[in-house]
Amino acid sequence: MTTVIENDQKNDRLEVGTPLLEVKDLHVEFHTRDGVAKAVNGVNYSVAAGETLAVLGESGSGKSVTAQTIMGILDMPPGKVTQGEILYRGQDMLTMSNEERRRIRGQKIAMIFQDALSALNPVLSVGYQLGEMFRVHQGASRKEAKEKAIELMDRVRIPAARQRVNDYPHQFSGGMRQRIMIAMALSLQPDLIIADEPTTALDVTVQAQVMDLLAELQAEYNMGLILITHDLGVVADVADKIAVMYAGRIVETAPVHELYANPAHPYTKGLLRSIPRLDQKGQELYAIKGLPPNLLKVPTGCAFNPRCDVATDLCRTEIPALHHVTDKDGKELTGRRSACHLWKETLHG
Repeated sequence: MTTVIENDQKNDRLEVGTPLLEVKDLHVEFHTRDGVAKAVNGVNYSVAAGETLAVLGESGSGKSVTAQTIMGILDMPPGKVTQGEILYRGQDMLTMSNEERRRIRGQKIAMIFQDALSALNPVLSVGYQLGEMFRVHQGASRKEAKEKAIELMDRVRIPAARQRVNDYPHQFSGGMRQRIMIAMALSLQPDLIIADEPTTALDVTVQAQVMDLLAELQAEYNMGLILITHDLGVVADVADKIAVMYAGRIVETAPVHELYANPAHPYTKGLLRSIPRLDQKGQELYAIKGLPPNLLKVPTGCAFNPRCDVATDLCRTEIPALHHVTDKDGKELTGRRSACHLWKETLHG
């Protein structure tokens, strides 16, 4: 018997493990006065119902550009999708009309932006902005939309929601504003949420609260979640699998605990070493040397080679494929891939 996941409110049925979203060989370029910047260069990943994919990497690695392309909010021009597919339930969103894309955006796929104060309209109350989703997509009256907004604020644990529904974004703390963004994303109970750096500029206690809330709501609604971040410490307890990006490419994929225990790419290894640890109090914090590459002038070969401690001549001349990773006996490790010529030495050395 085929196992299925069913959402009673939407009457949608999916086989367990069937991707809600698949990004296939996506290429995005930005045409500038100085040349063409290849911001996304052949990205592939997928996420299923109830699954959390963390997309990691430094600023400029292509994480947010990929997310904006999925949502259909990439500025074009200067941005341009030159190749690839973005499949939602098997349908390519890149070939859809604007109206078809709009029906998916918000109702089926929602996004939480990293700067809630910038994303929220400063001259409209949070209740009005939350209620707008119901007015536009469900034809709710202003009174009905306001009540739904209060329910959402309660759901994301904003104290005294009924008294604060008419407050403006600047009247809330950073953590409360981020909860409002989460409430907005949840308003129409989407299949998938993309959270772009949802804990940026929040202190560690509030970060943990926001991540716990996201995980709880995801489990309750059985949503897929794409969590975009540069902070490996944020995703350790919530992600199922990780895709690490560098210079527009996926350089490693792995189940979360396997990646933390034994990375198969020197870049991932460097990111893990840079996480502050309680057992290393007083020691100098490790940092990967150098800076991410200028996307107008990406180094030949592996883009990470100028910053890599183990790079060889092969790394400087040939772009590594995303290899399937195996154990010491040659058995393929499920979900593990690495774009490194020296992945065996990195993983098993």
